[in-house]
Amino acid sequence: MEIKRKIIINMEYLASNLNEQKQLISSTNILFIQDIDGVCIPLVKDPMTRELESNYIYAVKEFAEEFFVLTCGEHEGPRGVNRIIERSLRSTTEPKNKELYLRGLAACGVEYQDNNGEISFEGVSELELNFLSKVPSLIRPKFNFIVKNIFPELSQEDINFHAAKSICETRFSPTINFNSLFDLVHKDSEKRKLIQISFEKMMNEIIFKAESEGLKNSFFLHISPNLGNKNGRETIKLSSQDDIGSTDIQLLIKGAVKDSGVLFLLNKFIADKTGKAPFGRNFNFRNSPNSVTEKVNLCKRNIQREDMPLIVGVGDTVTSKKNNDEKSYSRGGSDRSFLELIQILGNEFGIKNKIIFVDSSSGEVERPSTKKTGLLGISDVHDNLKFDLVFKNGPKEYISWFIELANERSNFKKNS
Repeated sequence: MEIKRKIIINMEYLASNLNEQKQLISSTNILFIQDIDGVCIPLVKDPMTRELESNYIYAVKEFAEEFFVLTCGEHEGPRGVNRIIERSLRSTTEPKNKELYLRGLAACGVEYQDNNGEISFEGVSELELNFLSKVPSLIRPKFNFIVKNIFPELSQEDINFHAAKSICETRFSPTINFNSLFDLVHKDSEKRKLIQISFEKMMNEIIFKAESEGLKNSFFLHISPNLGNKNGRETIKLSSQDDIGSTDIQLLIKGAVKDSGVLFLLNKFIADKTGKAPFGRNFNFRNSPNSVTEKVNLCKRNIQREDMPLIVGVGDTVTSKKNNDEKSYSRGGSDRSFLELIQILGNEFGIKNKIIFVDSSSGEVERPSTKKTGLLGISDVHDNLKFDLVFKNGPKEYISWFIELANERSNFKKNS
């Protein structure tokens, strides 16, 4: 009976998947807004080893203006996604000549790029950029001190090795990544907690330094994954025996949140399609309202129903954890806010927007697995965020689906 039940459930899921696919192929006005790491790139402990399938890059090209990325990573620099694209295509010139760079927002909404790899970053001051450029050098001595304290047996050479992997020198989002240090503690969740708490304290010290230099409202800490936002600060997800918890902390420019990124991309998409930018030509993350309600109201005031596309939101970092009172949940994850906004906009405009979750637990970074425990640790029965599609087999399964969809969508447009 159990086998029969599983077959029925799988057939129902396949039928649902097919219906969603048909709707996306034949829609007159759609827009993909997609995260990158864990979605089209498997999660890895060392970001410098990330890989991207070349067939996926060409599939994105098929979608043309109907596709944007929205990531907390960056486009440019040695660690940027552009370098991954160049490695995947084995060329530094082909991506630009054939317009194959991934169009969209990086650094959680600060760094915009077109298909040619042309970068813009409105809303950022020179003072902020100058401070961000100093952050890696501020982190290094603190990293040295923390690691010596937690791992007194490590040589300076080993500490330097881990520093090179852990300190991400990115232009708009300098980051401390824990994965290299986590490798040293294996399954010791208490040691992992100590690493997380120590480096969160360190990153807060860097915020205080920025404030002392006159940059009081310039930066915040983005913790991934997190357990939501409390009093304007993201809550770190501490490690447990069966969940690695938060793996990195980024120093970001205040206002750089993914749901504001959705507004920027919508504004651009509609401007390119109709010739009129609903929020104005100079709209950026700094102009965005703070609350979800204000963001939705901004859209309702300025976007005509016929101009609003069917939005497909795709992410992998969504969390839900039952609190100690057993009656409430802490919900977060860097993709939650933008997926929730897309879902709400669909409801408000009477459009069946699609929310897609890609299970990234099959990568090198431990995460709750839909194959092992369902949506436990990701969502819950009271969660307002609902997934239309779940790719349990991770980026590989999603990419296969995406490539097929891109081909069929392209054929549909040619024959329409």
